Amino acid sequence: MKRRNLIKAGSVSALAMGAAGAARAEEKQYNWKMVMSWPKKFPGLGTGAQWFADELKRVTNGQINITIYGGGELVPALEVFNAVSDGTAELGHGTGYYWKGTVPEAEIFTSVPFGLTPLDYTSWYEMHGGHDLHTELYKPFNVVPMLAGNTDYQMGGWFNKEINSLEDFQGLKIRMPGIGGEVLKRVGATPVTMPGSEIFTSMQNGVIDAADWVGPWNDLAFGLYKAAKYYYGGWNEPSAGVELLINGDAWNSLPEHLQAQVKSVSQAATMFMINEYRVNNAQALQTLVDKHGVDVRFMSDDIMRELKKLTADYMDEYAAQSDIAKRIADSYRAYSALQDKGSANERHILQYRTL
Repeated sequence: MKRRNLIKAGSVSALAMGAAGAARAEEKQYNWKMVMSWPKKFPGLGTGAQWFADELKRVTNGQINITIYGGGELVPALEVFNAVSDGTAELGHGTGYYWKGTVPEAEIFTSVPFGLTPLDYTSWYEMHGGHDLHTELYKPFNVVPMLAGNTDYQMGGWFNKEINSLEDFQGLKIRMPGIGGEVLKRVGATPVTMPGSEIFTSMQNGVIDAADWVGPWNDLAFGLYKAAKYYYGGWNEPSAGVELLINGDAWNSLPEHLQAQVKSVSQAATMFMINEYRVNNAQALQTLVDKHGVDVRFMSDDIMRELKKLTADYMDEYAAQSDIAKRIADSYRAYSALQDKGSANERHILQYRTL
């Protein structure tokens, strides 16, 4: 009897120790670094990353703590993807066209000219295959991607001369990354990719002649109205997806419930950022016009039609570069066509709202 009781007691003790060990594993703290492609406290982008970090710490009861580094603090602004891939940082916050040199197909996950709007993009990404394709694309680099923001509709950029025809783009050095820059290259412009923090000085010093950045809220924060005369409406980025990049080893170290919380908070961060940009862009544009006398222009219908045609041509080139590029392009274009058919009522409402 005594021997049986000892065995029973030992079993109970082992179970208790196992449960305690599991509990300690569940309560493990993860102190991670996040590197970004923008300044730490920059409106919308930097503050959106901080919101994500603060909210994730709150919902995990402090199990995941994130220290944020702005562009250039730990790694250069355009090296965020590589830093996450090699484990220099567990997390990154940036946009796919910044790592086109490493992953050529990534640029489509930022934006396509004349393409999906912010909500259309989010629904394609989360519900119609975009995230699965993004995950497959980054897997060989040991990076797990998620959507963690969108900067809403973007402007077409700041210019010191009027754009009245496609010929006005010839010889123009313009800061415009991604597919928009590729399109302008086909009309004789020279697109340049550089961090937003370098735009103002580069325009003042003549390194570039024109620049797109984001939209009124961010452009006002960088004082770009002091460097150029004309502010053109957008075509190049009807939305701009912001990526959360997670080192694959770090991701796999998380228990399932923490992975689920990261996913949920990243989705919440996307809507938080869209809402912030929608409010603040409208207010900032009014400030730019009323207080600083900014001349807002729109390119002619003829220019827009030609840029749209060149975008379609480029998308064919994009799709031809690899099997996964074709599958990404096919998925994006099919969903865009679906939304074009489904948004007739929305266009009808907007038409009469502005009367």
